[in-house]
Amino acid sequence: MTSRVTGLTAIRARHPEAVAEAAARRARRPLLGASGRLMIVAADHPARGALAVGERRLAMADRADLLERLCTALSRPGVDGVLASADVLEDLLLLGALEGKVVMGSMNRGGLAGAAFELDDRFTGHRAEDLARLRFDAGKALLRIDYDDPGSLTTLEATARAVDAMARHRLPLFVEPFICRRDEGGRLRTDLSPEAVTRSVAIASGLGGTSAYTWLKLPVTRDPDAMAEVLAASTLPVVLLGGDIGGRPGEQAAVYERWRAALRLPTVRGLVVGRSLLYPAEGGVAEAVDAAVALL
Repeated sequence: MTSRVTGLTAIRARHPEAVAEAAARRARRPLLGASGRLMIVAADHPARGALAVGERRLAMADRADLLERLCTALSRPGVDGVLASADVLEDLLLLGALEGKVVMGSMNRGGLAGAAFELDDRFTGHRAEDLARLRFDAGKALLRIDYDDPGSLTTLEATARAVDAMARHRLPLFVEPFICRRDEGGRLRTDLSPEAVTRSVAIASGLGGTSAYTWLKLPVTRDPDAMAEVLAASTLPVVLLGGDIGGRPGEQAAVYERWRAALRLPTVRGLVVGRSLLYPAEGGVAEAVDAAVALL
């Protein structure tokens, strides 16, 4: 893969128009196939400076390694597409890895991991017009809300306007809401209690002038048995997110069981999972992806 990445750099330097050309000829597909399910691999973490997987602080920093893992994941049966920032999606476009796949652009990456302004999460990535111009299929917005941080209000308003803009282009927007708080050390913590996730669902569902093109991207709560009550807060379609399992042996199987139970709920349409499949705690990428696909 290293030689292919070197080739990408040469193309970018000499023929930047190749990105638009590859996007224009890319074979597209509907968002949902015959099964009505979605299996999306996520790789938008690096653009927010979030490079860690478990104890490996720079695990996602090697672009050649990341692209090789993504290409492996995208080649597996049952994988519908990928979520990433513009640079990663354009690398995959040039590698020819996005043919017939759902391509989802990450829109707000300004809330850098660990920054004082993390919750003032500006839309520094794809805009709705970029996704439409490149013939991509959907967008994703991260919405973290801390009732004690005024920056959350900025993100709320920006997300509402992104909902409107995506709807004008008839493009789905996957909103990923969390209720957060700062701990005594100033570190941002997400609240995965059923009550907090329910509140985040209600808030995210009501953003913008229409919810016709809004999907929700949600975690499984700390109490998996409470997910049915949590999802009763909205009729919007839902995909489950993965998170960082952290390289802990045995944890992967437990996470898969929580996904399996939540996937039985009527509004849940699939999985959008990144680090736990691309950097699995046990086994290789292909094995981890195949196990996740089997849950669908």
